[in-house]
Amino acid sequence: MTRAAVGVDPADRRILAEIQADGRLTVYELSTRTELTVSTCHRRLRALERSGAIRGYRARLDPRALGLEVEAVVFVTMAATDPGAVGRFEAAVDRVGEVRAAQRLLGDPDYLLRVVAADLEAFHRLHDGCLRALPGVARLSSALVLATPVDDRGLVV
Repeated sequence: MTRAAVGVDPADRRILAEIQADGRLTVYELSTRTELTVSTCHRRLRALERSGAIRGYRARLDPRALGLEVEAVVFVTMAATDPGAVGRFEAAVDRVGEVRAAQRLLGDPDYLLRVVAADLEAFHRLHDGCLRALPGVARLSSALVLATPVDDRGLVV
């Protein structure tokens, strides 16, 4: 069971569930699916956006369809984890376009990066030439992704 979000009632949860499934719904379609009037649905949707519950809308792209055949998980262990070192690393990793996600972890390793590359040679260049050179990196450990049975699943609302 998940903890209830502050200020999110069952009608808001229906809205959130529907737009997670299809972010291209019109307000009319959304109101029909949630059994709310168009004006009520629109008002609630805008309130959810303003509150930060909805962070944005975007298309989900298929990396393989775009020639990115290799996906890897890279674990990063930092030499130091003081605020300055963390800030420099996070600013630098944010500029690496092949990094799809970066998460700071509690314990060792310090970060988990999800990266994509065109092929193994491109991943090798990224790993040794770019990621290893990021500020404060002491050690990298990588694993290639063979399959993704669950990808970018929406939140339970």
